[in-house]
Amino acid sequence: MNAPVKAEEASLTQRLRSEVDRAIQRSFKGLEYLSSPAPAVGTTPRSLLHRRGTLGLYHYHPQSAEVYRVPLLLVMATTNKSYIFDLAPGQSLIEFLLQRGYDVYVMDWHAPTADEKRLKIEDYTLDFIPDCIRRVQAHSGEQEVTLVGYCMGGVLSTIYAALHPEGPLKNLVCFTTPIDMTKMTVFQSMADKRHFDVDRLVDTLGNVPSQVVMGAFEAHRPAGRIAAQVRLWDNMWNDQYVKGYRMMDRFGAETLPLAGEYLRQTVKELIWKNRLYDNSLRIGGRVVDIHRITVPLLHVTAQYDHLVPPECAAPLVAQAGSRDKEELTLPGGHVSLVAGPNAVKRMWPALDQWLAKRSE
Repeated sequence: MNAPVKAEEASLTQRLRSEVDRAIQRSFKGLEYLSSPAPAVGTTPRSLLHRRGTLGLYHYHPQSAEVYRVPLLLVMATTNKSYIFDLAPGQSLIEFLLQRGYDVYVMDWHAPTADEKRLKIEDYTLDFIPDCIRRVQAHSGEQEVTLVGYCMGGVLSTIYAALHPEGPLKNLVCFTTPIDMTKMTVFQSMADKRHFDVDRLVDTLGNVPSQVVMGAFEAHRPAGRIAAQVRLWDNMWNDQYVKGYRMMDRFGAETLPLAGEYLRQTVKELIWKNRLYDNSLRIGGRVVDIHRITVPLLHVTAQYDHLVPPECAAPLVAQAGSRDKEELTLPGGHVSLVAGPNAVKRMWPALDQWLAKRSE
């Protein structure tokens, strides 16, 4: 009769010892956390092909003896650095693609200069993207290119594809790309006409500082950072958790300023008037009609994305004129869809499976 009691006491003792050990580790590792530099990110070898103001075009060194014919050009949102695609060895989408035999190029962004405050959607979709595609063609020796856009990088890629139905795109891949902006509740709240004077903001500041962009997000999720820090402390004993947290935290903290005219145009034309969704957006005097996209299309959305909910992203595949088109909704959030343990298991293999058949 005493055996179960003794076993229970032993189990309780072991749990208490584990908690004490973790508490001690939290204290020591908390000091390490405060004194150590942020973990290195974006370490996959690459070469700079072109630099012009806010734009940097990079080519990543091949890691496979055999390489698919059609190169990939990744387009990041202008508010973020592209290293979310390349966090660390074993946690890098770019490294994964290279090892699977893809030829990878990336449009990375830097803070816009004072002279670039007048950059608009036209500059990104009719200048930067076409120029980079031409450079990828010249460097790779291939005429066809697959464009891969993330979030607002996906919006720019979608606009480019709609304005260039004659090519040279081979495929269009988008991650969590907003189309029906009335469904973006966070952004609708942030840019509410009743209290958000975008003209005054842009006319006063020119380029919009990253602190303003980050502050707007945090204002709509005031408990988010506190909750994340509580989870960090609870897991301070876990080196892998801490490393992952620090990489993601660095990505968020290194948000880039926004070109003022680009923000003004995005707010007025896309968020307030929803012109990308109703196909009334005019760029360079031409109508952006998603129905004109006819290349093979993959759109991957995140089931728990609070920034770009699936219903906001769904019209891309619904409206595209492509015969070969697919929408894939996976568990995860806006960032965890493309980076982190779940992305490694879910999105990356699905992306490889889709691309492999369309990159030869």
